[in-house]
Amino acid sequence: MWKTILKRILIMIPEIIILSLLVFLLAQHMPGDPFTGTITPQTSQAQLHHLMAKAGLYDPWYVQYWHWIVRIFHGNLGMSYQFKTPVASLIGERAMNTLWLSLLSVIISYAIAIPLGIWAGRYENTKIDKSIQLYNFITYAIPAFVFYLLGVYLFGYKMHLFPTSGSVSVNVSNGFQYVMSRLDHMILPATLMALISTTTTVQYLRSEIIDNTNMDYVRTARAKGVSEKAIFNKHIFRNSLLPVAAFMGYSITGLLGGSIFVETIFSYPGMGLLFVNSITSRDYSVITALVLLFGILNLLGSLLSDIILSIVDPRVRIE
Repeated sequence: MWKTILKRILIMIPEIIILSLLVFLLAQHMPGDPFTGTITPQTSQAQLHHLMAKAGLYDPWYVQYWHWIVRIFHGNLGMSYQFKTPVASLIGERAMNTLWLSLLSVIISYAIAIPLGIWAGRYENTKIDKSIQLYNFITYAIPAFVFYLLGVYLFGYKMHLFPTSGSVSVNVSNGFQYVMSRLDHMILPATLMALISTTTTVQYLRSEIIDNTNMDYVRTARAKGVSEKAIFNKHIFRNSLLPVAAFMGYSITGLLGGSIFVETIFSYPGMGLLFVNSITSRDYSVITALVLLFGILNLLGSLLSDIILSIVDPRVRIE
């Protein structure tokens, strides 16, 4: 198993190199430049060209790529053209906001999806199952940004239950009030993210429970007189969790990816909002760093999912 994990990591190295090259070239071919939106009307064209030459934007693409890779290996992701701060520290600040928001969203999502999937599977074709299927259809059909906007309008502006922007109130200090303020700002976006993301887990869990209920080993256990509770807990439910476990790696590594829609709508200072702002301001150094980070997290999610699945299911071993 460990040899296979090492092989997978070694295979990821050329994948990351190809990914970095594609990310860099795509950023280079974006229209505009990172200085036009930040200069004053009094700035001459010569000064603009001086800034671009100083940043190395006139160098051949392979020279710029080489300098960028060398800086990454030294832990230097460059400077943000928009915020005038190191990209690494900028991403680090936003990553913690996204991490806590996404972690709360994942917890709420599984807390909702697993019980719903169990009820739908155990009570197939009943009113409970049909109600859950209707919920699944609605959450799957509504576009995410529409769902978030409705949540903001209803719970933020109409009912005034939750704040609709920021990650913490400006008038609180460190301590218990600070923690509660951060939680208050996260509850609504995290809950909306969780509700819109439960569809796949509910459907997979429901289908697996229905399929496993009709398997031969379940009939054998019933013939031996094993109680229905023991059959469900030790056999049906455990085997039905395998598809959920297979996607768990992506959920864990996706915590830092954040959600572009929800962070933009809520003006939540996380990775998603930073990515959108970097695109609109042509902040190449931040764009390339974020896309490369998201790509690496996706590769790690695939590896982590295989590891989790091999641990959960003894029949599946990585050879």
